[in-house]
Amino acid sequence: MKKITLLITVVLFFAVHLNSNGHEKKNFTATDLWEMERIGSPSVSPDGKFSLFTITTYDIESNTSSTHIHLLNNERGEMKQLTFTGRESSPFWSPHGDKIGFISRREGGTAQLYIMESGWSEAKRITDLPVGVFGPKWFPCGERIAFAANIHPDYNGDFEKLENILKEQKESKVTAKVTEKVMYRFWDRWLTDGFFPRLFSVETSTGEVTDLMPGTSNYFEMMGGVSYDISPDGEEIAVSMNNTPPPFEKLNYDIFLLKTDGSGDMKNITEHNPADDINPVYSPDGNYILYGEKEIADFYADRVEMVVYDKRRRTGNNITSGIDLSCEQWQWSPDGRTIFFHAQHEAKKAIFSVPVNGGRHTMIFGEGNNNNLKPSGNNRLLFTHDNLNKPADIYSIDTRGRDLRQLTSVNNEILDGLQLGNIENVTYKGANGVDIQMYIVYPPGFDPGKKYPLVLMIHGGPHSIFGDQWHYRWNSHLFSEPGYVVAMPNFHGSTSFGQEFAKSIHGSHADLPFRDIMKATDYMINRGFIDETRMAATGGSYGGYMVSWIAGHTDRYACLVNHAGVYNIHMQFSADYTWYRPHQYGGSPWENFETLQSANPAMFAHNFSTPMLVIHGEKDFRVPVGHGLLVYGIYKRMGIDARLVYYPDENHWILSPQNSIFWYGEFHDWLDRYLR
Repeated sequence: MKKITLLITVVLFFAVHLNSNGHEKKNFTATDLWEMERIGSPSVSPDGKFSLFTITTYDIESNTSSTHIHLLNNERGEMKQLTFTGRESSPFWSPHGDKIGFISRREGGTAQLYIMESGWSEAKRITDLPVGVFGPKWFPCGERIAFAANIHPDYNGDFEKLENILKEQKESKVTAKVTEKVMYRFWDRWLTDGFFPRLFSVETSTGEVTDLMPGTSNYFEMMGGVSYDISPDGEEIAVSMNNTPPPFEKLNYDIFLLKTDGSGDMKNITEHNPADDINPVYSPDGNYILYGEKEIADFYADRVEMVVYDKRRRTGNNITSGIDLSCEQWQWSPDGRTIFFHAQHEAKKAIFSVPVNGGRHTMIFGEGNNNNLKPSGNNRLLFTHDNLNKPADIYSIDTRGRDLRQLTSVNNEILDGLQLGNIENVTYKGANGVDIQMYIVYPPGFDPGKKYPLVLMIHGGPHSIFGDQWHYRWNSHLFSEPGYVVAMPNFHGSTSFGQEFAKSIHGSHADLPFRDIMKATDYMINRGFIDETRMAATGGSYGGYMVSWIAGHTDRYACLVNHAGVYNIHMQFSADYTWYRPHQYGGSPWENFETLQSANPAMFAHNFSTPMLVIHGEKDFRVPVGHGLLVYGIYKRMGIDARLVYYPDENHWILSPQNSIFWYGEFHDWLDRYLR
């Protein structure tokens, strides 16, 4: 019996520790993470046979990235690299599939538009503007391309004047930023330079550029993109744009129909809705526009419902009002009878379909995290898929959820050489006896007969999730690799579990999530393999808020990690966007003050005792850096163990390779100090 047991143990050891080539697997490191290739959204050719997509790679030593465009055979999965400068993005097809367009910085200046002819030889530059372009799309006629660019309204159609405005701003010795607007900076950039985005078109034969929105000074998507579609006849563009004037106290996105003749004639078709209307997409026949509609103006994670707008009748039909899903990335079927879309569902992001007139929806594929859905002909869908165990690749599936195919495998060699732990999806009873979903990530070689440190991860938002998703900034396998069991609860307020569950924390961001997190910790201890003297709570953004709340309400954890966390709620009224905060906090500095203070971690510093690692970036305008400096300063003045990691050149996220690798090193060193 002993010989048999020994033999089984040896076999299991080699099964776990050897890869498919018989080589021993190695520990997962942050360097491995940054050596992985990152796939972009596929753009499907008009005949559905091919796709364009980007692959981004990073050079850790030089701290730089390169992005190249590839061509994919959607049937066989064969790949061909088309560009080689490393400065390309946003590939897209001409209407007949005989040309491709893309954006590039290949000549060292701003991002400009290029075209490559069939055969994919040398590219031709189409635009030569003093500002960068983004969001390109080909007109159905094949002779024009639409794009967006940020311009100063004073340029009045004269790009030479725009160049002079840019030069004056660059050469000015005055560094002051002056404003009377409510929203004057966003994420990591200031909005005081007077520039606003507009849509343009360019003639592919002559390079002549037309301003399609003269006189317009407002915002598209604040993270830098633009959501629009061109009608099949090319005479109109449907664009989602903010409809509120300065001082931009709030943002309200509406759907505008814009003439493409350069007149600037626009019509708002969703003015009746006080909340956001987003992502318009024309039906194949051009008679309808599909868009997303929210109902609650001051709830940023409000459920998005899909509306089919009849252009002839000028009426909209909400086709998902009875479905408790928040829809995104919708696409028409080629025959115009079905809508395909993504939606979060129970800590995953699935692919669904629904008839164009509404009715019963169908889940096509529900595993992992899926994005960038595109119909690709022959009743098939193309999309990117990732999960907790692997980064994104391109897949296809038929529209009834059968015949799943993986078309790319860009990181297989790296993954095959890594030793990763197992994943478990569990449910436990949280606050008020409600079921709470949680992922558990085990360290490699986990033995349930031993005791392990616990690392509890608390997601940001708070209206988001820890999903079945590969993460580059908070990778759970990297957290577990040193020998920790990682728990990722999706507490009250998390998305993907229905509208009411997400809204349940409005008025107090602290109570229900804190109780859920405590019960998650209890659940893990009761499993029998957690050493309750060696536990850590970690979180970023809202997760950092909850870490500071934990610091003032329990001493059960050996240490804490607070990344870009909210500490004093008052300071969030210095954040980039403040409109919805009184509603979600249940109070403000000028109204219902006691309610605001009751959920303010800064009011409980007298209870602090648990060591805390504080990480923050100077360019974080979403959670201004003062939060991190304040909690760190209080900790040090109280004589409690604390460490500050400050990045002068990073925002809410840590985005450069070397800074990220350093971040993981600081994270692991801090846990090692208290959990080992």
